[in-house]
Amino acid sequence: MTPFSWEPELLLLSVTVVLGGTALYKFKSQSKTMNSPVVIFHSALLCLWGAYCFFSLSIFWGWTLFSMACCISLAYSSSQEMLPVDGKAVLITGGDCGIGHALSKYLDELGFTVFVGVLNEKGPGAEALKKSCSNRTSVFQMDITNPAQIKEVQARIAEKVKDTGLWAVINNAGILGTLADGELLPLSIYRQCMDVNFFGTVEVTKAFLPLLRKSKGRFVNMSSMAGIVPMKLFSAYCSSKAALTIFSGVMRLELKKWGIKVVLIHPAGFKTNIGGTTERWVKEEKDILENVSPDVLEAYGRDYLRSSMWAMHQELDKSPTDFSPLFTDVLHGILCKNPSALYTAGVPSYLLICLISFFPVSVFDYVALKIFYSSTLPKALT
Repeated sequence: MTPFSWEPELLLLSVTVVLGGTALYKFKSQSKTMNSPVVIFHSALLCLWGAYCFFSLSIFWGWTLFSMACCISLAYSSSQEMLPVDGKAVLITGGDCGIGHALSKYLDELGFTVFVGVLNEKGPGAEALKKSCSNRTSVFQMDITNPAQIKEVQARIAEKVKDTGLWAVINNAGILGTLADGELLPLSIYRQCMDVNFFGTVEVTKAFLPLLRKSKGRFVNMSSMAGIVPMKLFSAYCSSKAALTIFSGVMRLELKKWGIKVVLIHPAGFKTNIGGTTERWVKEEKDILENVSPDVLEAYGRDYLRSSMWAMHQELDKSPTDFSPLFTDVLHGILCKNPSALYTAGVPSYLLICLISFFPVSVFDYVALKIFYSSTLPKALT
């Protein structure tokens, strides 16, 4: 290391402070739209790098490496720039209730032109949107398993947006399906989950691609951490979300040439009515009992079936009700100049995905079995 020299080193440190302060100022001025943890981390990292250059390197290498860091920092900052709303038009599927319903209101308040696809245009969820949202929001009957309805809505939206195209499609519609051991589930449950969570999204994507080509917009696909993380009793749901996850990755690669971006969101558990009511749980239990073979039912037992199903639904009821982390990621995916390919909304989603991605399978299995612990065993194992 060269002898310590105050003048150039102080200049280097001053540049570091200015850049770090600028980044923090940008964070404060855009805190409602920027991904704040990323900005804070980025600013802190830049300041630490400047301090390292200040104390540890020669003048030449200090300036060289720090200048490179500044260039990368500026490139990153520009890529995180948020685009203006300017009445951008977005389509949200599954707006009857839950996340899709709340997200429709949220985007309407921000000034977007919102098209909402609902399963029942005359249902309470659709009527609530019509009453509470501005005239920028339109509600359409669109069952995503019904190609004719998708085609009709596409034509009506195309007439409204004309040459500007549609800026974003948020593929949110989805179902949970029956929660039970995979061996107990009838194939109809697997098909139902795939029809809604995967094939429905594919159908919507193909139908609205021409409108996104005009705007060079983006798809925001609402998958789940269950699309990467295997979860007990969720075999049908996990399988359908895994299909959606890999489909989103393939489409991201294929649509780059058109200037269309594909954003994938893996939310953790949020409390919605996707789990259904007690009456629905009773019906699902009855359907399994009517379809499972006698020898399999004898191995598991009725007590195990009921206790495992109902216990998991009760755990889902304890999920957070605050959608703001999810909405922040969705908004970043819609408006960021260069959005991330993947967002993990909610701390559990990020931690579990890291666990299965970077740790041995034995470690993941141990943790997963602890999280989804059940004190009841199948009849044949007691």
